Amino acid sequence: MGTKTTLVTLCAVLVLNALSMAQSPTLNALPNTIFVSAEGKFETAPDTALIQFNISAQADTAKDAYDQAAQQAEATRQVLRANGIDPKSAEIGFFSVNPQYDWTKPKHKVISYQVRTSVSLKLKDFSKIGPVTQQLADASVSESQSLSYTLDSTDEAKSKAVADAYRRARASAQALATASGRVLGELSYASVDTFENVRMVTPHRALPMAMAAKGPTPTEEFSPQNVTVTAHVNAMFELK
Repeated sequence: MGTKTTLVTLCAVLVLNALSMAQSPTLNALPNTIFVSAEGKFETAPDTALIQFNISAQADTAKDAYDQAAQQAEATRQVLRANGIDPKSAEIGFFSVNPQYDWTKPKHKVISYQVRTSVSLKLKDFSKIGPVTQQLADASVSESQSLSYTLDSTDEAKSKAVADAYRRARASAQALATASGRVLGELSYASVDTFENVRMVTPHRALPMAMAAKGPTPTEEFSPQNVTVTAHVNAMFELK
């Protein structure tokens, strides 16, 4: 009887310690239960490429700066159409018109105006990444571009990451139950969190046409890095 009481008390202490370490939802420590936490992951190829760049123009007047930015925007639309991409698929993150001042003068006179807007483009067809970034560079649309890969369809990847985390959690619970001379029972509680690790390619400056024509685009013939989806599982099992 004393041994059984000791085991039950030990399980209750293990539950409280695990709760504190895993920062899990508050649970009441129940007799004859064991609480474990584990992380699992699933790595897969990305299904979406995200190209980001800015359109920027500066001129003596706000109108001239706006007109120059509008020309760059039209050049962007032409590049997209030339590659079979609907310009509506490109998203604008912000649009700003800012006066530029001569801070060396006491009255801080306005000397020019700058128009800036950010553009994001998602591509499912990775074969278009090279031509699009190359042609944007040739058109001098943006001084820099950034490329990242992500996963739009995450349901299957999340499910596999959760399954991996649960397998690890149950294995830990089984090991502890065996070590204490008990039999692991059914799952009585679980909570799950999932995270996606997005890989970013370092932004690069757009190349002038003469330089770009000498060789392949920076991303050509390389494979995109895999996307890792991570799951954290907290699980409570009964002890027999």
